[in-house]
Amino acid sequence: MKDAIKRAVAGSPADYTEIRVERRWLNRVVFQRETLETLESATELGGVVRCLVNGGWGISVFNDLSTLDASVRDAARMAEIVAARTDERVELASVPVVEDEYRAELTKDFRSVPLEEKVALIDGYNRLMLGVSDKIAATQSHYVDRFVETTYANSEGTYIVQDLPDITMLLGVMASDGKGDIQQAGETVGCAGGFESVENQEEQARAAAERAVAMLDAKPVQGGQHTVVLDPRLAGVFIHEAFGHFCEADFLYKNPRLAEIMTLGNEFGVSDLNVIDEGFVSGERGNVPYDDEGVRRAKTQLIKDGRLHSLLHSRETAAKMGAEPTGNARAVTNEYEPVVRMTNTYIENGTSSYSEMVGEIDRGIYAINAYGGQTSFELFSFSAAYAHEIVDGEVGGLVRNVVLSGNLFETMRSIDAIGNDRGLYGGFGGCGKGGQFPLPVTTGAPHIRIRNVTIGGE
Repeated sequence: MKDAIKRAVAGSPADYTEIRVERRWLNRVVFQRETLETLESATELGGVVRCLVNGGWGISVFNDLSTLDASVRDAARMAEIVAARTDERVELASVPVVEDEYRAELTKDFRSVPLEEKVALIDGYNRLMLGVSDKIAATQSHYVDRFVETTYANSEGTYIVQDLPDITMLLGVMASDGKGDIQQAGETVGCAGGFESVENQEEQARAAAERAVAMLDAKPVQGGQHTVVLDPRLAGVFIHEAFGHFCEADFLYKNPRLAEIMTLGNEFGVSDLNVIDEGFVSGERGNVPYDDEGVRRAKTQLIKDGRLHSLLHSRETAAKMGAEPTGNARAVTNEYEPVVRMTNTYIENGTSSYSEMVGEIDRGIYAINAYGGQTSFELFSFSAAYAHEIVDGEVGGLVRNVVLSGNLFETMRSIDAIGNDRGLYGGFGGCGKGGQFPLPVTTGAPHIRIRNVTIGGE
């Protein structure tokens, strides 16, 4: 394959050509209550050619290596058509030529585990959750493993082969009181690891079911302004969704108002707030040393000492904005072109302990994990998976219907304590942008405390 790819690149009539080929292995197991709803096993090969001619992109997707030369010609021809019909000219920032190979090492390679064993494992977790209480109304137990071998080459001479394993599991459960009140809970696993990552999760399955039942007796949160402590999972989702996407440079040059706000040096928080996007963290989801343009991933400090320090770039956005590429060009599969995406995005450790943060609150909320949320420019809304009251410096009983909302920039400036217990979490599913979903990412943070957060409720 290497000779065929290099020959196709060398024979391209375009100013610049790149080829990305992916071999993919996929298994999926889904239970809903006692029923095995989905059982999937697939092996695929596909690729994409991108050609640049007179500043215009042309793209051709293929699933047969014998059509590679024809796909290069098609992409070059489309690039000519695009260049003739637009005044905008794409340029690419210079990057080093690379020849490298990265192979994943798994303790228990999930590709060698029989499908029957995967089904039996998820079935066991599912039955365990169903048996916790007669109030368990439904379960959704999802298992997905993917292994992708990516080969990348361009006309500058770069040639890279990379392995990306990805294994995820969701143990979800719903409880009902029989009178119309339904509460849900869940636990997730997600990493670039082997099958051992999802084994021995019985305690997590039981905890999810017990929490769903306990939530039936939880009182609704009192709405209003609260001091809130976010656990590392929720804080990580918050910094990724509400702030991280603003740092993706392709958003900025298309949005003058946002570009003005996201000017390097602008203040975004307290002086000990530091936010990182670290391109390669071995064992975490979506991690390989190079991005989908063959650029080595970097450790990029987005916020340094409370001020915006850097943005995330592809080769194209770096050229447009006079910056250095950061290795953040990513595509969800070979069917898509790479766009600027986050990798491992997290708030760096501060100096406060969790007990100190909680102990200084007379009345507040401890919000844990996230069920999801939405953003509209600088406005955000996130639903905590579950939460506890904080009363007189102690974590108390469960509360429910905790929805945090506000203005991102005001909320970041209201962070008044940052913990020293940072964690990274891969979760289940992935990040979406521009129709590309789910892209594996990792988020993380220590505990953080925020003053005057608006929480909806009674």
